[in-house]
Amino acid sequence: MDTGIKLKGDKVIEQVPSIKDKALRINLNENIYGTFAEIGAGQETVRHFFRSGGSSGTIAKAMSAYDKDFSDAIYGVEADGRYVTESRLKKMLNHEVDLIERRLSREKHPNKIFFSYANTVATIDFAKQYKGHGWVGIRFQIEPDEDYNEIIIHIRFKETDARLQQETLGILGVNLIYGAFYKYNDPKRLLRYLYDHLDKDQLEIDTINFSGPRFANVDNRLMSLQLVKNGMTDAVMFGPDGNNILPAAILYKKNILALRGSFRPVTVVNMDMYKKSYQMFIQENKVDEKNTLVVFEITLSNLRSDGEIDERDFMDRAELLCSLGQTVMISNFQEYYKVVEYFSNYTKARMGLALGVNNLIDIFDEKYYRHLSGGILEAFGKLFYRDLKVFLYPMLGEDGEIINSENLKVHPRMKELYKFFKFNGKVVDIDDFDPQNLQVFSREVLKMIGQGKPGWEPMLPPGIAELIKKHRLFGYDPNKVLVS
Repeated sequence: MDTGIKLKGDKVIEQVPSIKDKALRINLNENIYGTFAEIGAGQETVRHFFRSGGSSGTIAKAMSAYDKDFSDAIYGVEADGRYVTESRLKKMLNHEVDLIERRLSREKHPNKIFFSYANTVATIDFAKQYKGHGWVGIRFQIEPDEDYNEIIIHIRFKETDARLQQETLGILGVNLIYGAFYKYNDPKRLLRYLYDHLDKDQLEIDTINFSGPRFANVDNRLMSLQLVKNGMTDAVMFGPDGNNILPAAILYKKNILALRGSFRPVTVVNMDMYKKSYQMFIQENKVDEKNTLVVFEITLSNLRSDGEIDERDFMDRAELLCSLGQTVMISNFQEYYKVVEYFSNYTKARMGLALGVNNLIDIFDEKYYRHLSGGILEAFGKLFYRDLKVFLYPMLGEDGEIINSENLKVHPRMKELYKFFKFNGKVVDIDDFDPQNLQVFSREVLKMIGQGKPGWEPMLPPGIAELIKKHRLFGYDPNKVLVS
């Protein structure tokens, strides 16, 4: 209870409403009215609204279509036969919103703003091998005559008890509904509020998409970045269309070729490395081209500028990579072995890493592995134990010589370890490269763009220079361009 007394040195603390208060506030609003459809973990969310009081003015219907035949009869049959999918959730939301619009007259209820909350969830299995996951979403109005907005998230449970997972899901559901109505004007804060009364070790949110009139200016790639930045998940992915995609769905059982870089901006070197390593990768006897995914990965440490993440800078990089038709991953992994470990959660198929010589030399630097009890050997076990191959792009030495896997220099203590991996075919050279590319460096291109120096355009893939100029990316200013 607030005493009204303030002392010197007091800090302002944001008051977080209890779950009961959130549900009650929604219940007491005479205009908010909607349905709850929850599959797979009990009616955990709607329970909070029933218990907080005044629910008859909010809940039009609450249901659980647990039986698969009943579920199919209501929402239709899924082509893949699965039930815990984004497709299923969207069918649930479509169906329930359609019902409420048909069954309730707008003439009779001119001020009502309708919503439909749904989830389809698999909690931890009996053997406790799979912790469970689910799709959770809400479709809602802010004004009665306005089109619907939508927020859809994918979650992964971290708790190892089904009852605890159910309780976590219920709290998350209330947070989502409350955030949709009372925080829609600030999606970044809405994201953070999803964890009110929850801890990060209870729940992971690895995908989120906003849509609708109230979110017309929201870029879902930027929302993805917030998930990683806030520690809600370790990695997020989005496709060439800019929409966030579920990593598990796109990585599942795939052959993966990953390229890590700052891509600030993406240069002819990056694209040459990608094209040449891809051609080598798909020639591997265990690689099926039709089942191969290429991922351009940017680690969070590559996005930090003066300790803070420069969101505009991130969006510039994302826009260019998407324009080239690439799938992008933002991760919290500084070490390469963590990236490979992450991919290995979803696939046992052969993987490839396309690296520059400098990156490979860094991998063999012991200072990055001091936090591991097994040191560099533990890291390399995680990195190369999997079916992984490194495709190495050469670099120019100080004397103009070309450095590749045959003549690169690692620390003397690491020399025999490196030779072991090289001998076993884990590191192979990209031989078919354009020597002129070895003179191109992202940081130099970026400096030229910022200073208005001419001549940087040919260092970028076709069409990229035009995009940078058109949208004034990376600080490009036509008024600052120097004439050569």
